[in-house]
Amino acid sequence: MKQNCVEALYTKELHKMNKEDNLKRLAYLRNIVLNMPEKPGTYQFYDVEHTIIYVGKAKNLKRRVSSYFHKEVDRFKTKVLVSKIHDISYSVVNTEEDALLIENQLIKQYKPKYNVLLKDGKTYPSICVTNEYFPRIFKTRNINKRYGTFYGPYSHISSMYAILDIIKKVYKPRTCRFPITKEGIEQGKYKPCLEYHLHNCGAPCIDKQSYEDYQEAIRQAREILKGNTREVQNMLKQQMEKYAEELRFEEAELCKQRYMALDNFAAKSEIVSHTITDVDVFTIIDDDTRKNAFINYIHVKNGAINQSFTYEYKRKLDETDEELLNEAIPEIRERFNSTAKEIIVPFALDFKVKDAEFFIPQRGDKHHLLELSEMNAKQYKFDRLKQAEKRNPEQKQTRLMRELQEKLKLPKLPYQIECFDNSNISGTDAVAGCIVYKGMKPSRKDYRKYNIKTVTGPDDYASMQEVVRRRYSRMQEEGTPLPDLIITDGGKGQMEVVRAVIEDELHLHVPIAGLAKDDRHRTNELLYGFPPQTIGLDIKGELFKVLTQIQDEVHRFAISFHRDKRSKSQLHSELDNIKGIGPKTKNLLLKKMKSVKRIKDADSQELIDIVGTSKGNIVYNYFHN
Repeated sequence: MKQNCVEALYTKELHKMNKEDNLKRLAYLRNIVLNMPEKPGTYQFYDVEHTIIYVGKAKNLKRRVSSYFHKEVDRFKTKVLVSKIHDISYSVVNTEEDALLIENQLIKQYKPKYNVLLKDGKTYPSICVTNEYFPRIFKTRNINKRYGTFYGPYSHISSMYAILDIIKKVYKPRTCRFPITKEGIEQGKYKPCLEYHLHNCGAPCIDKQSYEDYQEAIRQAREILKGNTREVQNMLKQQMEKYAEELRFEEAELCKQRYMALDNFAAKSEIVSHTITDVDVFTIIDDDTRKNAFINYIHVKNGAINQSFTYEYKRKLDETDEELLNEAIPEIRERFNSTAKEIIVPFALDFKVKDAEFFIPQRGDKHHLLELSEMNAKQYKFDRLKQAEKRNPEQKQTRLMRELQEKLKLPKLPYQIECFDNSNISGTDAVAGCIVYKGMKPSRKDYRKYNIKTVTGPDDYASMQEVVRRRYSRMQEEGTPLPDLIITDGGKGQMEVVRAVIEDELHLHVPIAGLAKDDRHRTNELLYGFPPQTIGLDIKGELFKVLTQIQDEVHRFAISFHRDKRSKSQLHSELDNIKGIGPKTKNLLLKKMKSVKRIKDADSQELIDIVGTSKGNIVYNYFHN
């Protein structure tokens, strides 16, 4: 469906220009490509209004750009892009690293329509250290680099608050918003606030804390925000020993308290290995539609993970995972001001990043980091999916139907699913139930009950065949839409008897699956195909839960119908067989005579006195003839 839509768009674009104009356009573009150098660089595609619609990079400009104009281009979205190109420009650079950086800058500047789109997590907060005379440190969602330095964003809010708490506890930066100046302090313009009296601020506004001391505290706080807690601890330890030697015990005690607080904070961090000093880690996973991808970034400093964030990228031209990572890595590193010399990735990439090397670990601590990054990306994907499904419940149903379709390799989405079950006791009061699920939800108005008519004794297979035959032969006659999937409450035997009716007798083509139970009567596997094969399902997954619900629901429905029928049989009285006697007369006789036996033994006059001449004679004649 998606492919057809893109093809239609491609055709529509070509029809906008006549054949002659299109040939001229292509000839002009191919002439530009022929004259391109075989060197690394960047290229830009322009539309008819000379607006940049795509920016790309290449190790070999001529070879890369010419690939867009090959007849065997298999991406339909790329064909749409080519149909809109009216001009090409390019610039040559010395290295492929430079090409990657320049491409990144041009995409930011022009925001071309067909380049990969970063769906930025603007709702996530960052930590700001202001540029004021006495800087403040606080969380914010508004990024404006004129006001200070920003660290983040933080996708895990709890970790951000943990960092803010340790900075507040150790360094006590001011929280007031006064525009404090050196002149204002000298003129005594300010008064200490409550935070000073609560010992949460050193009151630099009244010179209780010196400018140099405050700036040193902020410098150390910046190092913590960068993840350099070990370096700050070593520095504090050295200061503490120095103050102790100089008999400045108060300052030494303050350094000790700060050291202990940071040590406690570092102990709670995710420690990977103290041998890993400065590393970036990137992984990528796709969403279910392959329209978007989730790229996780982890930064490790001095053995501890100090930053973990996942970005969502929207594909514009069906870009591969390699192409997306090539685009994302320099952009994300720039956002986090990373200068790590080593970048851990899951697979080889075409382009190199300036002043850094790619590494694909196979085992050890670095491989553990890769797994951790992938786990974060999957969790982010799961969270986004849950949020979307809360806003639109139908999205979840469609996802489950698509998952079932993929598992069973069905020709179309299983929107309507029907499931059967029998119920009887030693063959008596035999019944069957059929439940219908539409869009993975029960459609109770479509449920049907069946009394078994042609089967004598407890024969589940024959009963199932009778019900299936009756239901689908009627649907055939009435022209009612058939289900997309039939599920039997049983294993291979039930599937085979249903298949014999559906395919051999009625000549219908409806997929048939079976839900089998274990010794404890719990659903444990899904069967499909002939001969039936076990389909692997995650027993903790949502699809398995829905299938279990379907099986429990059909079982409940069939048993409820069987109980109702048995109850009616047990309440049946011989008086019900007398023609001309209704429920009112029956109840009146039972109320007066108390039992059927007494009614049988009564003379005609007694009966006439209770229900009248006509009905009294009918009852008397029934029992005495």
